Amino acid sequence: MVVHNASFARSLRLRRLFRHGDGRLLVVPLDHSIADGPLRPGDLNSLVGELVGTGVDAVVLHKGSLRHVDPAWFGDMSLILHLNASTRHAPDPDAKYLVAHVEEALRMGADAVSVHVNMGSRQEAQQIADLAAVAEECDRWNVPLLAMVYARGPQISDSRAPELVAHAASLAADLGADIVKTDYAGTPEQMADVVRGCPIPVIVAGGPRSAETEAVQAYVSDVLRGGAAGVAMGRNVFQAERPGWMAATIARLVHELPRVPDRDAVNDRLALLS
Repeated sequence: MVVHNASFARSLRLRRLFRHGDGRLLVVPLDHSIADGPLRPGDLNSLVGELVGTGVDAVVLHKGSLRHVDPAWFGDMSLILHLNASTRHAPDPDAKYLVAHVEEALRMGADAVSVHVNMGSRQEAQQIADLAAVAEECDRWNVPLLAMVYARGPQISDSRAPELVAHAASLAADLGADIVKTDYAGTPEQMADVVRGCPIPVIVAGGPRSAETEAVQAYVSDVLRGGAAGVAMGRNVFQAERPGWMAATIARLVHELPRVPDRDAVNDRLALLS
C-alpha cells in the first residue's frame, strides 16, 4: 500500500491497519449497540476474542466498550474508535452526534477513528461539519480516519443508486478521510466505477444479516470483483452462530488466506488466552 502525503506516524498507523500488506481490509464494526441495543446475548469481550487470529484487520468500538474488552486481543488486530452516535428511537434516527474526540482515541490506544455521515439527512450540515472538524484533528494528531458515509434521508429513495454511492465516497475523500466505508452500488461493474472515481480506499458495508453463508460469500466476492479494498462486515459476523468461523470465512476471501480455522481450533485458542 502506498501512502501519499502522510506523516511517519500516520503511515505507521495505516500500516498497522492494513496489516496483511495487500491493500485490503476486513473490518468488523461492533458499534451498533448505541443505535440498536446489545449486539447479541453474551459477553462483548468473548466476542472480540473470538475474532482474534481469524484474519480480521480491525474492529470498531465505542469508548465505553473498551472498559470491558481485554487489551490482549489487539496484538494482531487494530482498534478503530467510533466518534459519533445516535439511537434508532430518536426523532431523527439519521442524525449523528459527536460523543468522543481524536485525542481521547489516542489516550485509549486506538489505531484509527471513524465518523458516520448520512448524506441527505435533515442534519446533514452538522454531520459534514463534524467530519471536517475530526479530519482536522486527525491531521493534527496523525491519526487515520475512516468515514462511514451513506445516502440516507427523506429525499433518498435508493441508497444504493450508483451516483449516490459515488457521491458519498467523494464526500469522504474531499473532507480528508483516509478510507471510506459506504454502500454497495449494486453490481461489480457499478462498484468499479465508484472505486475508479475515488482517490482513497473504498470498503463496502456488509448490509443486513443473511442466514446463508453462501450468500455472504457471494456478496463479498462481488464487492471485491468491483475493486473495493474490502468489507466492513458487522451483523453477518456478530449475529452468526459462530462469529469467529464466519469472520475467518470472509477473511479468506478478502485476503486470499489458505484456509478457515475449524470451530475446535478457535475454541482452543480462546481457552489459551483466557
